[in-house]
Amino acid sequence: MMAKPVYILNGPNLNLLGQRQPEIYGHETLADVESMCRRAAAGLGLDIRFHQSNAEHQIIDWIHEARQGADGIIINPAALTHTSVAILDALNACDCPVLEVHISNVHRREAFRHHSYVSLRADGVIAGCGTQGYVLALERLATLLGRQHSDSRRG
Repeated sequence: MMAKPVYILNGPNLNLLGQRQPEIYGHETLADVESMCRRAAAGLGLDIRFHQSNAEHQIIDWIHEARQGADGIIINPAALTHTSVAILDALNACDCPVLEVHISNVHRREAFRHHSYVSLRADGVIAGCGTQGYVLALERLATLLGRQHSDSRRG
């Protein structure tokens, strides 16, 4: 049976990564993050579909697509984290593993950022690790999927 891809979904304003608030989000662009994810995924034997949208309905459509066509979802819902019951409902309709990623440590920021609807469904949450959080999520997903991978950091 052929493995399905992993969907990496990015929410609003992440298209401005590297330009918007670099003191919080860093200087890497979303294209840099995608390249990093593609390299990491290849090393883990994973195929990815990398998407970003500022539109909630588009993210929901990708989650619906992933229900049948993905081995897992990694999602950085950005500001929709704190507001979107609709994204939570879409994720609840998926049986595959879901990992939530945030570049910044949302718990060190404004109080409204401390609540995540997505966390109610996520199998894991990675926050405050910068863009490396995406690679950590791919590594965790590979583990959840039972994929073997070589990692020079581990003995």
